Amino acid sequence: MADNKTIHYIPPLPPKREKRVGIYCRVSTNSADQLKSLTAQVSALTRLTAVNPKWLLVDVYIDIASSKTGSSRKEFTRMLKDCQSHDLEIILTKSISRFGRDTVGILDALNQLKLLGVRVIFEQEVLDTADTDSDLMISIIESIAQAENESRSDNIKWGIKQRAAQGTSKLYNRKCYGYVNASDGSLMIKDEESKNVRLIFNLYLRGKSVIGIISELEKLGIKSPTGKGKWCKRTIDVMLSNEKYIGNVRLLDDGKHDLYYLSEENNPAIISKETFQAVQIEKQHRSNVTKAEDSSQRKSKKYSSKK
Repeated sequence: MADNKTIHYIPPLPPKREKRVGIYCRVSTNSADQLKSLTAQVSALTRLTAVNPKWLLVDVYIDIASSKTGSSRKEFTRMLKDCQSHDLEIILTKSISRFGRDTVGILDALNQLKLLGVRVIFEQEVLDTADTDSDLMISIIESIAQAENESRSDNIKWGIKQRAAQGTSKLYNRKCYGYVNASDGSLMIKDEESKNVRLIFNLYLRGKSVIGIISELEKLGIKSPTGKGKWCKRTIDVMLSNEKYIGNVRLLDDGKHDLYYLSEENNPAIISKETFQAVQIEKQHRSNVTKAEDSSQRKSKKYSSKK
């Protein structure tokens, strides 16, 4: 009779998770959209760690910038200390831009981590410092940082242009000397300063040069827009060309952008249109450059007022 044998199933031991992993995430603001992005970062990187049988998630480091903390990166600093204590062997992060704020800072941190034998893996760029030549890594980081800066700059310019075109730009109600912002953000006349604006325009039409106007203002004890006793020539010159004083606003008029012109009743006028136009004509008359249709040439003598 055959012996009855009992067979016991011995399951294989799960692989030992040998590599200690830390996840680093960062967002630049604490807005709802950024916090949502942060949640997505942590979730994706946690899944990435879990699917690798040799990786053990040790800690998650999260930096959130705010108006109170500014650019503080306490968690990043804590992570570097953990690396120095050999608590971490691998760092996972979403992208190069999330790892650091600028190229110099990123390269400095990577050099520190390389000396400690810590790998950094950038999930979005599919980059692993363990498999990438140092010079190539530097080149990649610099090129990505440049592209992101250009994209960020283009986005900012596009936003300014769109708000200007739609008439919603805050630049329309940016205050200048003679005005103050009301509680709703609109411009209202500041009485004492508006009197000085009218004085400056009138002095110019009476023949006073910019230097002469400055002398008169200082003689009367009238402070500059910054509260100083000394006025700047450029301040006076800009004021004499500022259409905001007749209620009009020009935006993005630098030869590189489309011109958006909010022409009437953007804000209450301090100077009449007739006075403003007379000053522009006088400024052109005093200029040492006469413009022809096809060229510009200098006058033989420069106009100068000694008054």
